[in-house]
Amino acid sequence: MPRKNNAKNYEEAIASLQDILKQVENNELGIDQLAEKLKEAKTLIAYCKEKLYHTDEEIRKILDSEEK
Repeated sequence: MPRKNNAKNYEEAIASLQDILKQVENNELGIDQLAEKLKEAKTLIAYCKEKLYHTDEEIRKILDSEEK
């Protein structure tokens, strides 16, 4: 079962991913923290992909209905 992320929306998920990236780039994480942050990032990325997919699908439906 995938871990639940704490992001309430896409923008929060992206901000969390940016924070994690900053910590990794600045070598601010120990080995144990790095593993946990990478797991969190993986969950956030999956969440963002799903949101983008559903938003794209919704936009296509709206555009298709306007063409008819």
